[in-house]
Amino acid sequence: MKKKYRIKKNEEFQRIFKKGKSAANRQFIIYRLENERDHFRIGLSVSKKIGNAVVRNRIKRYIRQVFHELEQEIRPSYDLIIIARKPAKDMDYHEVKQSLIHVLKISGIFIRRK
Repeated sequence: MKKKYRIKKNEEFQRIFKKGKSAANRQFIIYRLENERDHFRIGLSVSKKIGNAVVRNRIKRYIRQVFHELEQEIRPSYDLIIIARKPAKDMDYHEVKQSLIHVLKISGIFIRRK
């Protein structure tokens, strides 16, 4: 994922947590806040409670790949923070993708293109 699509700074995370809206399912929580850019940006958070570094990094790779594949189907001009919950550690890639699509639809960010 390109650097322009990432949120890394703590101040940006805090701004999105405080001012943004959230949507959740059992595996993921998404915070969203409109931005002035012509593309979306994502920040990832996977707690140390979920597993060791290998497990946490695998979850983050899956999430980044899902957003790479769905890039054209996500509304631009949003900053998104994705927080993984414990059930996400036992999921394979396709389950992660379906779960993220579900929570994106709940939040109103997912646009189905034909």
